[in-house]
Amino acid sequence: MITTEILYAHFLENLQISTDTRNIIKGSLFFALKGDHFNANEFAAQALENGASFAIIDEEKYKISDRYLLVEDVLTSLQDLARHHRNQLNIPVIGLTGSNGKTTSKELVNAVLAERYKTFATFGNLNNHIGVPLSILSIRNDVEVAIIEMGANHQKEIELLCTIAQPTHGIITNVGMAHLDGFGGFEGVKKGKAELYAYLKKTNGYTFINRDNSYLMEMSTAAGLNKLIFYGTETGNTIKGQLKSSDPFIEVDWTNHEEESSVKTHLTGSYNFENILAAICIGDFFDMNPESINQGLANYQPKNNRSQLTKTDRNTVICDFYNANPSSMSAALNNISVLTADQKTAILGDMFELGPESAIQHELIAKQAFESGLNEIIFIGKDFYAYKDNTKAKFFKTPNEAAAYLQENPIKNNMILLKGSRGMKLESLLQYL
Repeated sequence: MITTEILYAHFLENLQISTDTRNIIKGSLFFALKGDHFNANEFAAQALENGASFAIIDEEKYKISDRYLLVEDVLTSLQDLARHHRNQLNIPVIGLTGSNGKTTSKELVNAVLAERYKTFATFGNLNNHIGVPLSILSIRNDVEVAIIEMGANHQKEIELLCTIAQPTHGIITNVGMAHLDGFGGFEGVKKGKAELYAYLKKTNGYTFINRDNSYLMEMSTAAGLNKLIFYGTETGNTIKGQLKSSDPFIEVDWTNHEEESSVKTHLTGSYNFENILAAICIGDFFDMNPESINQGLANYQPKNNRSQLTKTDRNTVICDFYNANPSSMSAALNNISVLTADQKTAILGDMFELGPESAIQHELIAKQAFESGLNEIIFIGKDFYAYKDNTKAKFFKTPNEAAAYLQENPIKNNMILLKGSRGMKLESLLQYL
């Protein structure tokens, strides 16, 4: 069997990893990962033909030359290789997790720190047991600070990711009603996310905490953390901030006890205030002046359909359909209800991975939508469809059905919230808005 040290020597020759034969990087190491419906050992030869230097496999029958490197388990080898690479890096690594706002917070922190440092941040949402190793292996020697996003849908996952990323600093954005099925309810969510706190306690790392969030304060106390940096809306925090405006873009007043400052952003949604404050706090901790912090925030343009305000030919659309859970859905409805617009519409898709809580959570969101003062509400998906007898909204089982309706009944001169779980593929509706 090939050792991690030998794999690392091969990795250093090209510093590239591939896991998909359709996107092979020339000279890379191809890791033949397995999934529920595929076994990439079967495609190792194709990976080599497409330009990979070596194929890492875990089934001996596929080893037909020295370019096939046999390991006990390909996924474990990838994770061990990432750990080995991480051990060579003597830099701050900020581990970031939470139920909502992970990716936006990661992007904001990166936008701020990049004003002074050579940074690396998780690309997209490569934040799971495969994505985190790939992210770590993408960090080069010139990087001064890394921001690693860590996602989870069950307990012990953050614990595993911490052993790979080995964060020196950490932040939990919040805990909410997300992945309830895998975590076993809200208390399970708290327990799972707190695995980051447990790691930082064990390694004597630094933790950034929103002091306004009672759940995070409770979790940090239980973990016995002692290197704490607080942000929030009250005095006594390292960074104190106030939401000045959020209609439609967020403006924040803040102080670090020495200097008062204000910043206008391109983010919509008052729920992003705490994500902005977190980025300010982290920038301040890393010795950045207010001008540089504000410049990073002001220059950040939201993308990836998270809190993204888009002007179409007919409407203003809040594109927030990358994903959804009850906490983020409720926050999005609260946000559109206070924005200034003559006409408002919400198009909401089902929320996934809620387990036994699904029916009650969809009912609560439907009720909130009915009470939000919207001019029109459109629900899409089988879970929301259970409330189809309510005359205050339109109900469709699929996005295709909703698209047909929108083509026949175009919405004009509205502010539209478009939000649902990723699997609903609500981006297909944007062309009709």
